[in-house]
Amino acid sequence: MSLYIIWNIVKPTLEILILWIVFYKILVFFYGTRAFQVLKGIAYLLGAFLLAQILGFDTLNWLLTKFFAISIIAVLIIFQQELRQGLARLGQQHLFSIGLEESEILAVIEEITAAAYKLSRQKIGCLIALERDTKLSTYIESGVAIDGKISAEILQTIFTPQTPLHDGGVITRGDRILAASCLFPLSDNPNFSKIIGTRHRAALGITEQTDSIVVMVSEETGEISVASDGRFIPVVNKERLVNILKSLLVPNKQPKKK
Repeated sequence: MSLYIIWNIVKPTLEILILWIVFYKILVFFYGTRAFQVLKGIAYLLGAFLLAQILGFDTLNWLLTKFFAISIIAVLIIFQQELRQGLARLGQQHLFSIGLEESEILAVIEEITAAAYKLSRQKIGCLIALERDTKLSTYIESGVAIDGKISAEILQTIFTPQTPLHDGGVITRGDRILAASCLFPLSDNPNFSKIIGTRHRAALGITEQTDSIVVMVSEETGEISVASDGRFIPVVNKERLVNILKSLLVPNKQPKKK
């Protein structure tokens, strides 16, 4: 059997495999957004289309081809905001994040936890965004540059009412505070928008568009929350906050093989 014949047999399989891998990555990327359910529907439609081609159902194949084309256009129009946010997030990914030793990460967590609970007791609102793999440069530019080492005292001072930087949020990278008084995008998630305030929507918004983590203190109740991936993680005590941040920030260590 010649290589040409073998390639003609293998080629369709490779094309299908590549398409499914790309589509799976897109589904993972948009997981948790409004577009996710629609993308799942398109995946089923694509599966039916491929099955119709394999079985030689010409009429069904023609109908699915037309419907598939219309569906793609509809998705681009209806979900343009999610697509724009996703592309922006993809463009912000960088190859080399600033890595810290585990002990340094734990020290940062301790400082942020201490600051959050001090502010909570005084019912002073705060938003602290911890940058991870996605750069927050756009939001940093909206605030005031600081570039200081993270400490509970500095964070408490920044968010003290009537001070110049208390409005907006703080952005950190590694063990440094990069900027304060930053503007975060507001979430337009219909499940939350009518029942939460601006600070909560800002915490959700930046975690929907980036992979950052936000520690938030409510000015009204003093309650502490952690936002990640566009959702809130409840915090019941200081130990719980430390554990949440550890699980999100400290890299998992693979056990060494003997």
